Amino acid sequence: MKRPANTITARLEVYEALSRGELTLGQAVRRLRKVIGKTQEEYAAIINVAPRVLKDLERGVGNPTLESLRRIGRPFGLEVVYLHKKNPS
Repeated sequence: MKRPANTITARLEVYEALSRGELTLGQAVRRLRKVIGKTQEEYAAIINVAPRVLKDLERGVGNPTLESLRRIGRPFGLEVVYLHKKNPS
């Protein structure tokens, strides 16, 4: 799989689109994985998760554990957090 010429710019574009709510988690994971030029199987091996976990997440049908989500995001400097949104007044 071919890597984009400027991986930093490509990563930033994904982070920005994700923060604007333009991408699902699965879409963001797929795009970030492609930025580093890895197949689903290669990336799953690197982060030590079953390939099925990654495939299902990218298809939008997965229900990964918290630990799997942490492993998926860690190489990109991402962490799983809980946010509390205040109720609108």
